[in-house]
Amino acid sequence: MSEDDAGALSGLRVLDVATLFAGPLAATMLGDFGAEVIKIEHPRGDPVRGHGASKNGVGLWGKVVGRNKKSVTLYLGSPEGQEIFRRMVADADVVIENFRPGTLERWGLGYDELSRINPGVVLTRVTGFGQFGPYASRPGFGTLAEAMSGFAAITGEPGGPPTLPPFGLADGIAALTTAFAVMTALRERDRSGRGQVVDLAIIEPILTLLGAQPTVYDQLGELQERTGNRSANNAPRNTYRTRDGRWVAISTSSQSIAERVMRLVGRPEFIDEPWFASGSERAKHADELDEAVAVWIAEREGDEVVAAFEEAQAAVAPIYDVRDVLADPQFAALDSITTVDDDELGPLRMQNVLFRLGRTPGRITSAGPSLGQHTAEVLARYGVDEAELARLREQGKV
Repeated sequence: MSEDDAGALSGLRVLDVATLFAGPLAATMLGDFGAEVIKIEHPRGDPVRGHGASKNGVGLWGKVVGRNKKSVTLYLGSPEGQEIFRRMVADADVVIENFRPGTLERWGLGYDELSRINPGVVLTRVTGFGQFGPYASRPGFGTLAEAMSGFAAITGEPGGPPTLPPFGLADGIAALTTAFAVMTALRERDRSGRGQVVDLAIIEPILTLLGAQPTVYDQLGELQERTGNRSANNAPRNTYRTRDGRWVAISTSSQSIAERVMRLVGRPEFIDEPWFASGSERAKHADELDEAVAVWIAEREGDEVVAAFEEAQAAVAPIYDVRDVLADPQFAALDSITTVDDDELGPLRMQNVLFRLGRTPGRITSAGPSLGQHTAEVLARYGVDEAELARLREQGKV
């Protein structure tokens, strides 16, 4: 394998001792670009293996989140597991964990101990509320972050209840941020030779992505209200139903696009209105603009609408479900959904790596492994022979 083929993060070793989504997904992203990710699971397995849909008793979420990883079972709550983990940390670059604050310290595996063993290790701690503060000891999940960040408060129809996303939004945002945080800490290590602690609270990345709300409230005392699919910053912006029962979404975030849309739907007179020159002012006239766009779209088939918007260089997209994603030519051209051969399930499709690098692209070499599939292989590196492994298995510690 050439240096280019090895992956941009080849040579990095990551110990993933986190569970479910945010921490493990961050490790997945590192593994996609060549890092060796050793997934250390309780002998019962990461709960992600039993989350959601399964086929033939094999969890499908685990196949995605566990891709490009080696699975090792090890009970860190036991002295034997702790000793083996210390050996593993000695040549690791990154540890990703999401135990409640104080758990690693109670096991004698806090940062002081890990950095004594390996001064260059980056200990990445992903928890709901961070390592300190009045909520630090609470159990934390993405749903709580979606609620407390302000996301749910602004999501939903006017006058309706706050709305939570039907997928792990906060966890996914936290995973992306964690991967960035790890690479930032490793870049600093290149200069100093020293690792450090990354403290990531799941409540914070989603708060950052909500934009200027805190600043707006601080300076103007204004609260953002729920507006459904509409925006307080521009109009028309909504979902619209076509004559054949399909749905499309349009955006007019730029002034030129807004003007093109109104010309396309046969209502150019709106462009001359004084309020039309500002997105926030257009939003105050959303009822009028939405009606004009909705009537025009409702008279046409979905394909006709999309084609007309594209010809007018106006921003439109059909609203897809996963069947449409799998059939779309743009996603196909990008290989956004790729096929991975799996030992347990055969060929299966999943999202590809997040981005393309021209010289050292990421790749998926394997779907998530079976529980403990690599325990013997990996622990042999750290002096665990067959006899000790058999004894640990009999005791339920691996």
